[in-house]
Amino acid sequence: MTQNQPGSGPTALRILLGSQLRKLRESKGVSREEAGHLIRGSESKISRMELGRVGFKERDVADLLTLYGVTDDEARGAVLDLVATANEPGWWHRFNDILPTWFQAYVGLEEAATRIRTYEVQFVPGLLQTKEYARAVVTAGSAGLSPDEISRRVDLRLERQRLFDKPDGPIFWAVIDEAALRRPIGGAEVMRAQIEHLIDLMRQPSITIQVMPFSFGGHSAEGGAFAILRFPDNDLPDVVYVEQLASALYLDKREDVDRYSEVMERLCAVSTTPDETVELLRTIADEF
Repeated sequence: MTQNQPGSGPTALRILLGSQLRKLRESKGVSREEAGHLIRGSESKISRMELGRVGFKERDVADLLTLYGVTDDEARGAVLDLVATANEPGWWHRFNDILPTWFQAYVGLEEAATRIRTYEVQFVPGLLQTKEYARAVVTAGSAGLSPDEISRRVDLRLERQRLFDKPDGPIFWAVIDEAALRRPIGGAEVMRAQIEHLIDLMRQPSITIQVMPFSFGGHSAEGGAFAILRFPDNDLPDVVYVEQLASALYLDKREDVDRYSEVMERLCAVSTTPDETVELLRTIADEF
């Protein structure tokens, strides 16, 4: 059983624990229905546990380990220790009242990732946004929200950016469609400041920004934005995050991850180099 380590977080640990429970179950030929019956639950509950989408009760995990033939005290102890760590709330839980349930998991995964690669079509990625740009984006998409709620959503976005201040923070690689940089979110002054901020961020060795230029025409990612996250534990698979209007997809099957990874590689190959990115960003800033 893998121990907790720098860069891990409760969401990632739940996914790791769930993945290991699934492997144990499958190795013993136990169905989800049988496992659910043992812990006084359902097949659906086992599925949610194995996907890391719910917290774990120590009693349930102990019963499952017995069912799966894990009897060694040391092995059982390692798993149950991980249960306690995985159930600890992350810093973002204080924003749960404004966080959609489908996005809470992403914030936890983002916190645990060692590498994040993202492609954005409409907006500058949230981790790269200035406060003023973030406020304009949140305000435009949050009709009916109070000023306080808008402020808290902006605060959450800025809190997420503290990832880059950590000594073990992630490598961040973004490909941004040129359309997102030319869309005047918040007006000309806000956009100029946002673009200057991107240029400043590129001085950090952990941040790479490329632009998918209009001049390239059609490309392989016209289906929309996505992110690919990698984690410090080799047993934890890469996760592809695809956000929709009121929900999100979390894909970790190897064939899905490989497909999105190939698309990301093609995007990087045809987008601007870092030097070209800075030149294009300065050109766009001067046009606002």
